Amino acid sequence: LGDRWTTLILLVLASGPLRHAELRRVLGALSAEAAISQRVLTLKLRALERDGFVARSVSSDVPPRVGYALTALGEGLHRLARATIDWTQAHGPAIAAARERFEEG
Repeated sequence: LGDRWTTLILLVLASGPLRHAELRRVLGALSAEAAISQRVLTLKLRALERDGFVARSVSSDVPPRVGYALTALGEGLHRLARATIDWTQAHGPAIAAARERFEEG
């Protein structure tokens, strides 16, 4: 959970279920750096599914459509991640000031 993509995936899926390609497109638009590769997204989704944070659903359509959504466990983790982000944004100036004081000696 400590990498940049996992938290971002949780934040995006909190708005509702998405298919792999849709999720990749949204993540690419939100990332300040390079877009996530298909392979990395697949690995991150598998890990989140393995740990019970994300549910994978497959439709009976031809071709099948695969979607991803947060589970109850994933929603709980999302709330914690969102609270951490909110706290960091609220206290960002104090953190920056502390760093500046530290660097000054």
